[in-house]
Amino acid sequence: MKKIYLLLVLTISFIFSQMDQPYPPTNLVSVPTAGTLPKGYFSFENLFTKNGGVVPKFTVGITDNFTIGMSYGIQNFIGNKEIIKNRDYPEIQIKYRVFEESETSPAMVIGVDTQGKGEYYDNYTLSSEHLEEESTEVELNRYEQKALGVYFVLSRNWEAFGNFGFHIGLNKNINEDTDGDDDLNLFFGFDKELNRTFSIFGEYNFARDDDGLTDVDEIIYRKGNGYLNAGLRWAATSNLMLEINVNDLAKNDKKYDALNRELKIIYFEQF
Repeated sequence: MKKIYLLLVLTISFIFSQMDQPYPPTNLVSVPTAGTLPKGYFSFENLFTKNGGVVPKFTVGITDNFTIGMSYGIQNFIGNKEIIKNRDYPEIQIKYRVFEESETSPAMVIGVDTQGKGEYYDNYTLSSEHLEEESTEVELNRYEQKALGVYFVLSRNWEAFGNFGFHIGLNKNINEDTDGDDDLNLFFGFDKELNRTFSIFGEYNFARDDDGLTDVDEIIYRKGNGYLNAGLRWAATSNLMLEINVNDLAKNDKKYDALNRELKIIYFEQF
């Protein structure tokens, strides 16, 4: 019986090892790469987050260098609490690759991404220990973790027992600046193919636009160390990828003791 199980595992592993990912990663855990969807491809992904949240996202490759998409976040989608939408309208993602990668230079993209992480707060009512005579509400107009906003990214890939990609970028959020923290931000990361089916990601987001002091430490309480994230992606079939992500390994967010775990399901197809 053990031999049968072993043979079955080896057979499945062999089948999965022949499945190739059709395009390089367009994003790592939460930051973009210089990869874009090929022309005529679309992807539909669902990101399942903490507190029963879900963020569906639809993306289309208009050309090999131009990708557009939109997403819409919902809180308490899973569970018995009232469903809350992040905003009344979808967030947008636009990415254009200005330069292709060559043997001597990296690829470069410019883009816009207005989708932040976590719940979106317009105004927040302070609890009793924060009450002031003037007001009990604080205007926030931001996600728990701010969106990238406008960004550009450089990506370079090497063959090292499977593809190894390194990515570095700058971004500036021009909308979620009510707190007065609108600094230019830096992020970088890598992706590494383990075989033709599995790949791992790692990234560090300095979050320089989200390290200022805030009066609302009930929901936004940072150490100012940035976000260290990691992920594992599995190309399960020729049209389906599954991803497990672990956010904030360095515990920048003081509000939570446990690691923030997320599941992403990506379906892609050619028109």
